[in-house]
Amino acid sequence: MELVVDQEVNIRFSEVDSMGVVWHGNHVKYFEDGREAFGKEYNLEYMDVYRKGFFMPIVSINCEYKKPIQYEQTVIVRTKYIPKKASKLIFEYTLISKETGETLAEGKTVQVFINHNRELQLVTPPFFEEWKSSHGIIHQ
Repeated sequence: MELVVDQEVNIRFSEVDSMGVVWHGNHVKYFEDGREAFGKEYNLEYMDVYRKGFFMPIVSINCEYKKPIQYEQTVIVRTKYIPKKASKLIFEYTLISKETGETLAEGKTVQVFINHNRELQLVTPPFFEEWKSSHGIIHQ
């Protein structure tokens, strides 16, 4: 079972450069919008994780720019969870033009779990194992 969420983003003037094209660093913000929408849809919101005693910092991020995103364009941020047995979260993103359906950018993030003492959790926290199980994500 794939866990995927689509989130619409309307490109604002403050997000573009002098050419009217989205500044490359804003793509990372759109990925964040996608993760927040994913958390709401699948009950994995940041504050819930925090209340369970953990943070989920990003340790790797990648973005491949395919086509310019422009002012006033509507973009669909497709966020897909990639299941892994390891104690981490991997998401893949596709930024899609709502008007044309063209892929504008693709990306990937990797997050790990650390406790509130900022210690890396090499063993998956029990709440996350329960979350995976509740969504039919079982590893052999």
